[in-house]
Amino acid sequence: MTAIKHALQRDIFTPNDERLLSIVNVCKAGKKKRNCFLCATVTTERPVQVNVVKVKKSDKGDFYKRQTAWALRDLAVVDAKDAVKESPEFDLHFDKVYKWVASSTAEKNTFISCIWKLNQRYLRKKIDFINVSSQLLEELPKVAEESVPSGENQSVAGGDEETVDEYQELNAREEQDIEIMMEGCEYAISNAEAFAEKLSRELQVLDGANIQSIMASEKQVNILMKLLDEALKEVDQIELKLSSYEEMLQSVKEQMDQISESNHLIHLSNTNNVKLLSEIEFLVNHMDLAKGHIKALQEGDLTSSRGIEACTNAADALLQCMNVALRPGHDMLHAVKQQQQRFSDLREQFARRLASHLNSVFVQQGHDQSSTLAQHSVELTLPNHHPFHRDLLRYAKLMEWLKNTDYGKYEGLTKNYMDYLSRLYEREIKEFFEVAKIKMTGTTREGKKFGLHGSSGKLTGSTSSLNKLSVQSSGNRRSQSSSLLDMGNMSASDLDVADRTKFDKIFEQVLSELEPLCLAEQDFISKFFKLQQHQSILGTTTNEAEEIDGGTLSRSYTSGVPQTISSEKDMIRQMMTKIFRCIEPELNNLIALGDKIDSFNSLYMLVKMSHHVWTAQNVDPASFLSTTLGNVLVTVKRNFDKCISNQMKQMDEVKISKKSKVGILPFVAEFEEFAALAESIFKNAERRGDLDKAYIKLIRAVFVSVEKVANESQKTPRDVVMMENFHHIFATLSRLKISCLEAEKKDAKQKYTDHLQSYVIYSLGQPLEKLNHFFEGVEARVAQGIREEEVSYQLAFNKQELRKVIKEYPGKEVKKGLDNLYKKVDKHLCEEENLLQVVWHSMQDEFIRQYKHFEGLIARCYPGSGITMEFTIQDILDYCSSIAQSH
Repeated sequence: MTAIKHALQRDIFTPNDERLLSIVNVCKAGKKKRNCFLCATVTTERPVQVNVVKVKKSDKGDFYKRQTAWALRDLAVVDAKDAVKESPEFDLHFDKVYKWVASSTAEKNTFISCIWKLNQRYLRKKIDFINVSSQLLEELPKVAEESVPSGENQSVAGGDEETVDEYQELNAREEQDIEIMMEGCEYAISNAEAFAEKLSRELQVLDGANIQSIMASEKQVNILMKLLDEALKEVDQIELKLSSYEEMLQSVKEQMDQISESNHLIHLSNTNNVKLLSEIEFLVNHMDLAKGHIKALQEGDLTSSRGIEACTNAADALLQCMNVALRPGHDMLHAVKQQQQRFSDLREQFARRLASHLNSVFVQQGHDQSSTLAQHSVELTLPNHHPFHRDLLRYAKLMEWLKNTDYGKYEGLTKNYMDYLSRLYEREIKEFFEVAKIKMTGTTREGKKFGLHGSSGKLTGSTSSLNKLSVQSSGNRRSQSSSLLDMGNMSASDLDVADRTKFDKIFEQVLSELEPLCLAEQDFISKFFKLQQHQSILGTTTNEAEEIDGGTLSRSYTSGVPQTISSEKDMIRQMMTKIFRCIEPELNNLIALGDKIDSFNSLYMLVKMSHHVWTAQNVDPASFLSTTLGNVLVTVKRNFDKCISNQMKQMDEVKISKKSKVGILPFVAEFEEFAALAESIFKNAERRGDLDKAYIKLIRAVFVSVEKVANESQKTPRDVVMMENFHHIFATLSRLKISCLEAEKKDAKQKYTDHLQSYVIYSLGQPLEKLNHFFEGVEARVAQGIREEEVSYQLAFNKQELRKVIKEYPGKEVKKGLDNLYKKVDKHLCEEENLLQVVWHSMQDEFIRQYKHFEGLIARCYPGSGITMEFTIQDILDYCSSIAQSH
């Protein structure tokens, strides 16, 4: 077993830095006997790892291989099976229970004892040993000694705690020496005691030789000791000399220390003087204001450009002196406090003088601008504020200085500017809109009493009376329209195109005058009051004008620190809102006036206003101009929707005359006028989608109203009303090429075609009435199952009856009937649509089709009878042509 243990240590555990402490030859219980070895090992490196390793012999050779290893800390229970009776069986409880049978009970006991020892020394968690004899555990030292090779001085199982660590494996040279020594003694193996005695005797011989060698070297040791004594004496002499040298240098060191301290004090004094000079120069250079600047601040001329420049430079210099970053301790100096107080007094004095002068400039400029209003009252233009802005921009840097040094006075100037300018702009804008209203209505101010009332310029005329007009012929409509105009009632269809163009130009001029005025004022406010226009936009930009919020002043102007405002951009918008507070109501009044003059003006206003809103939003979506125009655009859009709703309402309320033919309905003609006008206005417009939605609503209402009027018509046949009006609608849509109404155009064409065919068939049943009835009877008999060639044997439909009916319609009679039909169709149709020849040609084709049908029935039902009509197809063509030419 010892040889196997050495082999396992050399081949398996030494390469893995492990030491083999105990080994047992085992096989698994209850299975085929296949022997293997369980080994208890520890690692040579710290921390020490204790393992139980399963080693088995390889199937291919005589060498051993490592199969399985378990950490000892994973071992829970060691079960020896029986504590009293000797048994080779034992169990190890790792992750599962492993049952083993040892080759002998002694090996089993040795292995369990080693496990117990390792557990006691290395593991905090104690392993349970069950069915193990207490006597076995008490005899642990003895068992452990037997488990280690005899050449070891101390075994792993000894009572000493360090025995496991003191075990050392024989190296290769030691093994070789032992083998040589054993080969030299023939009885080294057979008689171990004699071999041991021989080795003991040889060891005694070697010890004696060593002692003699030591005694022989005693003389040399004495010589060496003498030399060491002499060396010590020399060292003592050197130490005495060094002590004397040290005493001499001590006095020199004290003198050098005094010189060094004196130099340090001189250097410190110089450093302090340099720093003091630097501080004085700093205060003089940064807190000394030139006399010229002081004079400019106290007495500088604020009216001339040179004086303003001098005051600006002086104010900047004062601000720099006041904002200088003082070093620690400067503010405690009396001179510095005096200078700061002097600067504060200069700032306060100049701020009051500047604010008073600018307030005077605001008031004077307001009076100067008011004096120029008279010359703009005739022309539709707004006064130019550029000179005013140019003069005030000279003070822009001083306003910035005032904003940074005295925000209360800056805010007061801002409020005063808004108060003065809002009154001035209100007078100018109201006068401007008054002129625009006069130009729109074509009246003088004194003429308002004939039709205009108040600032909104409302007309006394109304279009409501048109809702109850009866449908008249075209001639009657013209005369009635002229009479309506004489009565003062104005409708969209009766206004001249020139008037609408004039309104469009005036409205565009109003917007074109307002836009640069607002932009110029906003730009001036930004520059003069030093407010940033191009910060991040806080408002929300939308595509729908209805979602644009106009905003109101949300900031109160008080002295001290400004209240919370999201940005300076909001302040600009709030100032603009207060200054131009009258623009939005005046625009709404002007829009109301335009809508009263002609409801179709809402189309012009929608296009113009949309374009200006789109332009303003591209510049700045959150600006005052963009917001205001967006709010007004909402009103214009509502008027546009109202215009569409009124037209649809007029269609619902239309009444037709029972005594005259219908012709082209008024709302159909009005839709044509509306569509033509809208297409000319909305060409390349931004809000084309609004018009397309209106088109869809109107055309559907037109379709419904045409069918309603056709059903109620008594004088004109329903098919004629439908045919003429849908033909007119189809022609209108084809001419205007409105893309969103393609489906409605096809529907109108289909309705026109269907009702044309229906009217032709209905009308042609009368000229050959008896002949129609006769052949209808023939077709009825055939439908009942009578063969066609047997119809002639029916009493009511024999050949004699057929000849009798045919004789009633000679060519002359047919021509007379067609002539009467032409006259009747001419009475039904209106002149405006000019469909008489189209209808007549369709009737001719339908008559020829009926003729061919009758001839076919005669050939099939009366074969070989030789019966034919009294007239031919050529006769029909001649009759129709002759009748058309005669009329």
